[in-house]
Amino acid sequence: MDVLSQLSIIFFLLGTEMQCQYENYELEEDYDQEADAYPPTFHFNPNVDYRAPYFQYPADCARECFCPPALPRSMFCDNRKLKTIPNIPSRTEQLNLQFNEIEAVTTTSFLNATSLKEIDLSHNKIKSHKIDYGVFAKLSNLQQLHLDHNNLEEFPFPLPNGLERLLLGYNEISRVHVHAMDGLINLTMLDLCNNQLHDSLLKGKSFSNMKKLMQINLCNNKLHSMPPDLPSSLMYLSLENNSISFIPKNYFQGLQKLAALRMSHNNLQDIPYDIFNLSNLVELNLGHNKLKQAFYIPRNLEHLYIEDNEIENVNITLLCPSIDPLHYHHLTYIRLEKNRLKAPISTYVFFCFPHMHTIYYGEQKNLAGEAIHLKTQVFRRFQEGEEDDNDHEERSEQEEMEDDEFGPYSY
Repeated sequence: MDVLSQLSIIFFLLGTEMQCQYENYELEEDYDQEADAYPPTFHFNPNVDYRAPYFQYPADCARECFCPPALPRSMFCDNRKLKTIPNIPSRTEQLNLQFNEIEAVTTTSFLNATSLKEIDLSHNKIKSHKIDYGVFAKLSNLQQLHLDHNNLEEFPFPLPNGLERLLLGYNEISRVHVHAMDGLINLTMLDLCNNQLHDSLLKGKSFSNMKKLMQINLCNNKLHSMPPDLPSSLMYLSLENNSISFIPKNYFQGLQKLAALRMSHNNLQDIPYDIFNLSNLVELNLGHNKLKQAFYIPRNLEHLYIEDNEIENVNITLLCPSIDPLHYHHLTYIRLEKNRLKAPISTYVFFCFPHMHTIYYGEQKNLAGEAIHLKTQVFRRFQEGEEDDNDHEERSEQEEMEDDEFGPYSY
C-alpha cells in the first residue's frame, strides 16, 4: 500500500471519530433549555387602561398646604412661612400649622372646620389678645390642642369640654382666668412648662375636677409651693426648675397612682421621712436640691436621683428599715454624685435592695466646695447571666444622666 493510501485511511478514521463526538455532545450541559422558551405574546386589550394610577388632588385643599390622598382628613401646612391660617376644608380632622409665622386666631379661622380633632399651632407667634374669644370652644370634637412655643401671656379660655391633651409649654403665661380650667373634665395631659406661673395663679383652680388627668408638667416656672388639689388619677408630675422648698406631710396621700415624680433643681432641704411612701412610685428625681439626709424608699421604686445635694451619709436603715424576703425592694439605680459623701454606701444595701445594679458616686464635694473622689466612682453589679469581661465599655456621665429618664412630653 502506497503512502497516499495510508494517509487516506488515517483521515477517514479521524473524521469518523470527530463525527461521533458531535453526535454525543449534549447541549444542555452548556445552555439552559429554558433560555429558548420565550414568554407568551402580549395581547393588548383596548378596553383596559394600562397607565399608572392617578390620585386626584383634593380640590378643596388650601394651595399653601398638602392634603395627601392617603390621609383624606388631614391637612399639612407646617413650615410654610404662613402669616395667617388658610382655608380649611370641612372634612379636616387633623390640622398641622406648626413652624410658621401665624400671629392671630380669628373667628373665621375654623368657620367651616367643625370636625377638627387635632390642631397643632406650635412654634408660631400667637399672642393671647389676638385669639378671638371662644374660637376654640366652638370646636366640640377637638381632642388635642398644641399651642406650645408661642407668645401667649394668658391661659386660653374658654376651651371645649372634650379636650384631652393641651400643650402650652414655652410661652409667657402669667395670667389664668378664675374659671379657665373648670370645664376641662376630660383632660389627660396638661403641659405648662417654661412659663411665668406663680403660686397665686394656681390657688382655687379646679385641678381636682380633672378626674382623667394623668400627667401635668409645671417645670421651669416660678412656683414656691406644691400645686394644690391635684386629682387622684395623676401618674406623672413634673415640677423641676422651680423654687419649691417644702412638701406638706400628707401632700401625696391622695396621689397613690403616682408613678414618676420629678422635683430636681428646687430648694428642698428637709422633707418628711416617709413622704414618698407611694405603692406605685417607680422613678423619683430629687437631684440639685439641698437635702441633707436620706428618706424612706418605697418598695416599687426603681430609679432614685439625689445627685448634687448636701448628703453626708446614706443611712441604709432609713432607706430600708426592715427586710421582707417575700417582698423585696425593687431599687436598681441610684445617682449620688456631687454630695458630701466620704465613703461608699454600706454593702448592707444589697441585702435590702437585691436588684441593685448601679450606684453612681462620681465626684463628691468637701465643705469648701472642692471636688473629691471616692475610691469607687461607679459601682456596677452584673445581673445573673451577664459576664463581667475586661472589654466592657464604660458609659459616659452624660449617658448615665439620660438613663431611664422620661421627658416632659413623654406621655
